[in-house]
Amino acid sequence: MSEKISVEAQEAYERINASDDFAQLKKSYFGFVVPLTIAFMAWYVLYVLMSIYAGGFMGKQVFGNINVALVFGLLQFVTTFGIAIWYARFAASRMDPLADKLRDEYEAEIER
Repeated sequence: MSEKISVEAQEAYERINASDDFAQLKKSYFGFVVPLTIAFMAWYVLYVLMSIYAGGFMGKQVFGNINVALVFGLLQFVTTFGIAIWYARFAASRMDPLADKLRDEYEAEIER
């Protein structure tokens, strides 16, 4: 079942969806997410391919029982958390103010 919305709410949504501010919000989002997703996936695929085809290199001891493969694996976690922190800061500074403005416009329009 889908939720019924008023005609006014639908019209306000369509107007905001067609606005330049909303287009800028989408552009900012995709401009950040798409390149970083591609870069992270390339980094991950490199890790997998190196593990498959460069076993000698990945098995080299860095120090103690720590080898290159373990360092690469741990760097995957570091990269993941780094990207998450970077995105949170990016969203807070560039996307959230615009999203708040659009939400306020929407709410003001449907409350009339």
